[in-house]
Amino acid sequence: MEMKTVDSNIHLDVEAIRLNFPILTKKVNGQTLVYFDNGATVQKPIAVIDAINDYYSHYNANIHRGVHTLSREATELFEQARQTVAAHFRVVNPQQCIFTAGTTDGINMIAQGLAKSILKPGDEILLTAYEHHSNILPWQLWAHENGGVLKVIPLLSNHSLDIDSISTLITAKTKVIAVTQVSNTLGLITPLEPLLKLAKQHGIITVIDGAQAAPHLPVDLTALNPDFFVCSAHKMYGPTGIGLLYMREQWLKTLPMAKTGGGTIKTVSFEKTEYAEGALRFEPGTPHIAGAVGFAAALKFMNAVGVSNIYQHETELVNEAQHQLLQLPEVEIYGQSEHKAGVISFNLKNAHPFDVGTLLDKYGIAVRTGHHCTQPLMQLLGIQGTVRASFAVYNTKAEVHHFIEKLKRVIHLLA
Repeated sequence: MEMKTVDSNIHLDVEAIRLNFPILTKKVNGQTLVYFDNGATVQKPIAVIDAINDYYSHYNANIHRGVHTLSREATELFEQARQTVAAHFRVVNPQQCIFTAGTTDGINMIAQGLAKSILKPGDEILLTAYEHHSNILPWQLWAHENGGVLKVIPLLSNHSLDIDSISTLITAKTKVIAVTQVSNTLGLITPLEPLLKLAKQHGIITVIDGAQAAPHLPVDLTALNPDFFVCSAHKMYGPTGIGLLYMREQWLKTLPMAKTGGGTIKTVSFEKTEYAEGALRFEPGTPHIAGAVGFAAALKFMNAVGVSNIYQHETELVNEAQHQLLQLPEVEIYGQSEHKAGVISFNLKNAHPFDVGTLLDKYGIAVRTGHHCTQPLMQLLGIQGTVRASFAVYNTKAEVHHFIEKLKRVIHLLA
C-alpha cells in the first residue's frame, strides 16, 4: 500500500493516515482495536513494513567492507538512512548520528564512556524526579561503584519541573545533567532552553533523553546543542531494536568507546589497534541494517505528515481526553496540563490500575498500566502506578469518546 501523504498546511485527514496502518483493522476481544499504548511503542505504517521487506528481499548483505554489488548497495542504504536521520534532527554532520539498539543502549554508551574519561569519585550528576529508569540506572550504577552522587531536580505542586531549583543544586562537582525532554508518565515537556543555558554557563555536560519527545515534537539538535541526545525508532513509527545517539562533534574523537569490535577499526594488531573515525567508531559488529532502513522510512512518513501537525493533532486529543476525564469525579489525573506531548496518566479512586487496564482491554482498548519504569516518581506521588493513555497521529477524537464511554462502564463495574 502506498503511503497517503498529507499537505502540512491543512488539517490532518486522519482517516487517510489510518489507511497506512494495517494493524488498526485488527479485532481485539471482538472489538475494533483502539490503541492508546503509543508511549510504549507506536504502530508501524506500511511504508516502514515495505521498506524492511524490500531490504531483506533485494539488498540483504553485510556492509562497509564488501566489494560485491549487494554489499555496496546495502552500505549505501545504511548511510542514506544516517543522512535521513541527520536531516530530520537538523544535524549538519551525519557522522554525529550513531545508530544504537535504542535509547537505553545510547545512555549506557554515554555513561560508560564518561566514566572512563570525565567522571571522578565524588562527582555529582543531576537527574529529574520524573526520569525513566533507563536514565537513572546507568548513572546510579556508576555512582555506587565510584562514590558518585545523584541529585534530583524536584517537581512543583503541579508535577512540572522546578527549573529554578537547578541553580541551587549545582556545585563545582556537578559534571552531568541528564534529563528527559518529555516525561513518559506525565507527558509534561521539560523546558530545556534555560536548563541547557545554565549547564553551558557552568561547563556541565548535558544528556537529553528524547525517547518521548522525538515522536511528538520537532527536535532541532543544532539549535538545542546538547552534548548528547538519544531516542528510539520504535516510538517514531519505526522498527524495534534501533535508535539514535547524537553527540557534539568534539565527542566523536574524545568519548571513550563502551563497546569495540569489527567495524570500529582501521587496523588491528596484537600490539595496537587504530580505531575508525566518526560514527563507525561507536558501531561495533554487524548493525541493525534493516532497522536503519526502516527508521529512515519512518522519518519520511513523519515528515510527509509534518511533525508540527502530529503534535497539534495529538495535543487536541490529549486536551479532549483530559477535559472528558475531568468530568468524572472518580478520576485523578497526574501532571494535569494543556501543554503535554501525547500522554495522560490517571487513576480511578479506590481501584487498581491493572484492573482498569484489564477491563478496558475487554472493549478492545489498549492502555498501559503500572509504574511505567518511573518508580521514583510513583513513590513521590504516593501511588503504585497509573493508567496511561498515550496517543499517536492515527488516533481520533471518536476513539477518545469511545474510551471515555467504556471507562464509565469500568467505573460502574468497579464501584
